[in-house]
Amino acid sequence: MNINENYLNLEQSYLFSTIAKKVNEFADKNPDKKIIRLGIGDVTLPLCKAVIEAMHKAVDEMSVQGTFRGYGPEQGYDFLRNAVKDYYAKRNVELELDEIFISDGAKSDLGNILDIFGKDNTVLVPDPVYPVYVDTNIMAGRKVVFANANGDNEFLPMPDENVKADIIYLCSPNNPTGAVYNKEQLKKWVDYALLNNAIILFDSAYECFISDEDLPRSIYEIEGSKKCAIEFCSLSKTAGFTGTRCGYTVVPNALGKLNKFWLRRQTTKFNGVPYIIQRGAEAVFTEQGQKEIKENIGYYKENAKVISETLTRLGIWHVGGKHSPYIWLKCPNNMSSWDFFDYLLENIQVVGTPGAGFGKNGEGYFRLTSFGSKENTIEAMKRFEKLFSDK
Repeated sequence: MNINENYLNLEQSYLFSTIAKKVNEFADKNPDKKIIRLGIGDVTLPLCKAVIEAMHKAVDEMSVQGTFRGYGPEQGYDFLRNAVKDYYAKRNVELELDEIFISDGAKSDLGNILDIFGKDNTVLVPDPVYPVYVDTNIMAGRKVVFANANGDNEFLPMPDENVKADIIYLCSPNNPTGAVYNKEQLKKWVDYALLNNAIILFDSAYECFISDEDLPRSIYEIEGSKKCAIEFCSLSKTAGFTGTRCGYTVVPNALGKLNKFWLRRQTTKFNGVPYIIQRGAEAVFTEQGQKEIKENIGYYKENAKVISETLTRLGIWHVGGKHSPYIWLKCPNNMSSWDFFDYLLENIQVVGTPGAGFGKNGEGYFRLTSFGSKENTIEAMKRFEKLFSDK
């Protein structure tokens, strides 16, 4: 028996365990102080009414012989795939049904998609980065190179013709920075991929937060992209499915064998998303469902606006917040990410995420999220105002 020794090359991530330890230790010593957590990337509002009603109906169906369902199609039921197809059509993106694959979330597919690619590919990811992009490729033994995202390019790195990559990860709106590519910028990435015979793995999990019609919510809004891009999306942030688990991946037929390879991979290794969950997901795309989830998204966007406006008044540089639930700020007074974490916890009991946990270029930066309650977000920013206005 031989182990996959690539796992030995993974950096042990103590980011969130270290955060939890620090917060718990502070709470034990200061039980009278209220801690506000703005570091979590999880939603807090419940599933909308349309989704719950659809899931209740589906549960009832499962109790009746005539409507009971066992194994479903691994690539998803047609009713949900058609709903996704129509959702894209409203943005003038035409998809074929067999290009849409229902999954249990974007994170799973972003890792699993690598099954259809050879191990000798060079992988390009931005830094700072969502850890799954890097770790899943290290597990497979691939070479990983980084595109520098930094304050100078507002954390939107562009292709470098001197760097040859075969697999490219892009996330827009970005996690952790909240930065968003425009159409001209994405076109340069598409052109680069086509020139290098590369594939773009486009993570659009936060597309629902984009409110500017001129900003692309899908890479397929860019000419030529169907020949070089696979898109991953999730209902986690769109509709609060973080604990319910449902997303979808689009593999265009224009990619040739890749569509069939992904179908083969899924039918071999995946048994599909439960029928009850898929009925709930279908309700997200109805007129009523869209109305209700937009209210929830609006709630989080208002929180982000409160955070962004406060940081602007205080003269703290940041990106994100406008078209994203994440706000990525430069730590004041040149503090390190962890020093700033400790400073906030000790002085105003606000918890965020140190940027250093997302890569080398994250050092000196800090992530706040808008997924808390409105009351806690306002209170946290009042504490920011008091702390930094006194400096």
